[in-house]
Amino acid sequence: MRRVRCLSVGLGNLGSRFCGLLLEKGPLLRDRYGLDIGLVGAADSRGAAYCEAGLDLAQVMRLKQSGDTVARYPDAGRLGWRAAEMVATCDADLLLEASPVNLNAGAEPGLTCVRTALRRGIHVVTPNKGPIVLAYRELHDLAAEQGVELRYDGAVAGGLPALYLVRRDLRGARIHRIEAVPNLVTGYVMDLLADGVAWEETLARAHQEGVLEEDPSWDLEGWDAAAKLVILVNSVLDARAGRQHLVQLEDVARTGITGLEPETLRSARAQGMRYRLLAKAECRADGSYRLSVLPEPLLPEHPLGRLGRKQMGVVFSTDIYGTIAAIIDEPDPMPSAASMLRDLLDIMA
Repeated sequence: MRRVRCLSVGLGNLGSRFCGLLLEKGPLLRDRYGLDIGLVGAADSRGAAYCEAGLDLAQVMRLKQSGDTVARYPDAGRLGWRAAEMVATCDADLLLEASPVNLNAGAEPGLTCVRTALRRGIHVVTPNKGPIVLAYRELHDLAAEQGVELRYDGAVAGGLPALYLVRRDLRGARIHRIEAVPNLVTGYVMDLLADGVAWEETLARAHQEGVLEEDPSWDLEGWDAAAKLVILVNSVLDARAGRQHLVQLEDVARTGITGLEPETLRSARAQGMRYRLLAKAECRADGSYRLSVLPEPLLPEHPLGRLGRKQMGVVFSTDIYGTIAAIIDEPDPMPSAASMLRDLLDIMA
């Protein structure tokens, strides 16, 4: 039996669910993979807790479900203890970084936590788009220098294994085009508007469902989809094209959904089409890619034209494998949280 000591930064929707997942799957992980995966440290916005022998996952979950902080963990918690300080000083094998994206604030505290862990020779698993968008090359170079792994499959389309699909199953192919619906909430919003629900009620429902960020502009203006497209392109196309230039957010022609008239959505529905915020990478003659994010009406025949309100998908058009599509139904954030387990097992099992 191999013990895996984890630090967790961020105990919101994903981090808390991951704790529950470890609690539920512990016996299976020990029996199937010979791994005893435990949390030795955890941090939220108000403080942190560390115990070398391991934290009680059920106790961590009780604290968070009651609206409290992990810093209240008996004999191990400390109010005001910053996540970056915990990562810099506590021993662990792997960091699970699931703090808010915070691109407008330099992707902090996630970026500092990821940097620090890699420099200390600690593997990193993160669904946080911010550090990967802002410091892709730096973080990959750090991981290579220290001989550790950096995994972020959950940063692209929740629980959908988009990066794994390309790296594992499309080897040897040239990808001509990527079409993706990597943002769930925009499809949810557009479908409700097409049903005749007013904007205000639609946003209220999205907040209540937990699918819309506190700052709705991140999703509704296309920033989330653009960030995911940047990660996808840099991860699966850059090495194949042999390009040195990594794409940035400013390379994506971006149009969100806030300018769409509900009547436009209803008209498309009447014609059998469904609007989705489509992220595309299309190969040019010189081998570079044209990147865009914009709302488009999709016919039912399109691989992404039948996506439901809580579904995401990606389509890869290739030279030798034809066109491959993958879709995920994600009624709650559990599949996104489970993507961290998938990455962890890929490193440790």
